[in-house]
Amino acid sequence: MDIIYLLVPLSVMFLGCAIWALLWAIKSDQFEDLEGPASRIIMDDRELRRKKDE
Repeated sequence: MDIIYLLVPLSVMFLGCAIWALLWAIKSDQFEDLEGPASRIIMDDRELRRKKDE
């Protein structure tokens, strides 16, 4: 039963940190463009192949 006094505050602190991290990510536009970086990797690879073929 004594462990509850440790686990409850730790879980509340963990939840607070998770909420803070999510809000920070939203405010710093981490979720603004989800498809751009994936497309950029493919496009860069295609451009490198074209340059090597020339």
